[in-house]
Amino acid sequence: MNEKRSFEGKVAFVTGGASGIGRAAALAFAAEGASVVVADVSDEGNQETARMIEERGGRAFAVRCDVTRAEDIKAALDKTVEAFGRLDFAFNNAGVEPKGLVPTAEMQPEEWDRIMNIDLRGVFLCMKYEIPRMLEHGGGAIVNTSSGAGVIGIKGSPAYTAAKHGVIGLTRAAALDYAAQNIRINAVCPGYIDTPMMARYTGGTAEGRSKVISEEPVGRMGRPEEIAATVVWMCSDAAAFMIGHALVVDGGQTIT
Repeated sequence: MNEKRSFEGKVAFVTGGASGIGRAAALAFAAEGASVVVADVSDEGNQETARMIEERGGRAFAVRCDVTRAEDIKAALDKTVEAFGRLDFAFNNAGVEPKGLVPTAEMQPEEWDRIMNIDLRGVFLCMKYEIPRMLEHGGGAIVNTSSGAGVIGIKGSPAYTAAKHGVIGLTRAAALDYAAQNIRINAVCPGYIDTPMMARYTGGTAEGRSKVISEEPVGRMGRPEEIAATVVWMCSDAAAFMIGHALVVDGGQTIT
């Protein structure tokens, strides 16, 4: 564990914590001394993340949470406060990728709704219930996961692009609503990160991986730990003047 432990006594809530960026962030919060609640629809992955934290000397528990269900989120946050007494940080990271690339007019409404419900509405519902909990103890910090697709257009991915743009707009509006009440709300915009989601996106093939890497000026995919470190910094006092910002961490992909 991190000797500095700058989040000692603090509590972090991480959605999508069963794997990938969410798992890396949960571990990173714990390394800074925070107690961590790992929330995901995957019970097995959830439990594994919590076990990894405890193995390293941290405090954690896993809770099943579908971010499209308000009752799940509220129950998970109630359990968070029951177990650890407060909520200081939230990383609203749960999300899904498109099932395939299709032009806008060929997208099925059901697929549009699936992506929007998880990737955008889920972030709104999480903040709706996180913010009152943070206000109870004088404030906190929230980071929402957008994407490089939140700042540029992605051909063949209308719903995902719209949802991730929406996360940035939602983040900025909410940030202005609560900045004066000591709740800082920002968004992180990862590029291509080497996660299970990316493996699905590339088809898990060497050719698919090579194509993705070819679009990264830095010549590689990012690591989940690199996004996790960014998120922890965004929640720290070092980022105390950052309000409503969408921080792109993408190896230069969106500036080409």
